[in-house]
Amino acid sequence: MTIPRTDLPIALSIGIMAWNEEVCIEVTLASLFRQSIFAHLAARNECCEIVCLANGCTDRTVKIAGDYFERMACENPGRRGLDARVAEISEPGRNNAWNRFVHEYSAPGTRYICLMDADIVFDQENTIELVLGELERDPHLGGASDCPRKSVAGKARRSPRERLSLAASDMTETIEGRLNGMFYVLRSGLARNLYLPRDLGAPDDGFFKAAICTDFFREPTDPTKVVSVRGASHSYEPYLAFGDVLNNQKRQMIGQTTVYVLIEYIKTLPESRRAILGEVIRGNEARDPDWFKKLIDAHVARPRAFWRLFPGILTFRWKRLGKMKGVRRLTHFPAAAAGFALTLVACMQATHFLRRGVSGFWPKTVRQVNPLAEGAIPRR
Repeated sequence: MTIPRTDLPIALSIGIMAWNEEVCIEVTLASLFRQSIFAHLAARNECCEIVCLANGCTDRTVKIAGDYFERMACENPGRRGLDARVAEISEPGRNNAWNRFVHEYSAPGTRYICLMDADIVFDQENTIELVLGELERDPHLGGASDCPRKSVAGKARRSPRERLSLAASDMTETIEGRLNGMFYVLRSGLARNLYLPRDLGAPDDGFFKAAICTDFFREPTDPTKVVSVRGASHSYEPYLAFGDVLNNQKRQMIGQTTVYVLIEYIKTLPESRRAILGEVIRGNEARDPDWFKKLIDAHVARPRAFWRLFPGILTFRWKRLGKMKGVRRLTHFPAAAAGFALTLVACMQATHFLRRGVSGFWPKTVRQVNPLAEGAIPRR
């Protein structure tokens, strides 16, 4: 179930987050193995390793990925620059899979660590090469990602929901220094100074960005340390049904709350401890697996309105709208207003959920599994 190891040094380690993805993982792998990065690295006498992180899978994900890797060992033009295998992780959970990949499975000598979801589709063959190239050209950067593209963007005629969805994406692009959680590349030294608590919810990319842009919370924020590379992209299908959008927003509110709690804890540490942040968090997890849950419980137990789970809940959408230029500020107002209303409802649900004191509340991936037809672009 592996592509045999080569004798070339590994420059890039790619971890694929997979939990019960038998329906869509072959489509994702097909787009991944069409990437130019493998031949590019082989031409430099370097290698890229791929590890499918099958965490808690109860379907055919492991077999499908393993069989595909075996075919690529014979058929892929850039196979000399490839080293691919499946890592079966018995415990489900995105954070555990991330930690094990970065600190256990990835090659010790790799210079760059990439994480990607198992249900995205690269729509350009040079996406990974462009993102990696940006990091190699600019030593100031700590992390880089591509610019995700919703599948409905290519439609000539769009429904009102699709137009609102695209407008919401447009406003997100006004954020300075974005790191896209579906696919990103970090310098290995930075990644290995990070460790995810068991009870940290989505978005882990928000935590990574905060750590990188502040030199592990020791300097003022410098958003230029992360970048979304123009010209590099992947496709995905957005959530459009109201229930799906609301559930996703609820997960985001829970996740951003936990990230806020973690960052506030880190700020209490001496600077010398922040410099070895991954080691500190890993030690906390070993001593008391519930240490972070206790911090979350204390945070939500304080008397506060549901819209005060973390700072900026009521204003972030309006600030994004304010950055739109000219008539776009007017055309995107409905999306901002709808998103604001949705956020309030999601915050109410998130507050109720967190106050239940659930431990390990991200047992699987952050997203729901979507029963996609073969060849479909995954939903987000």
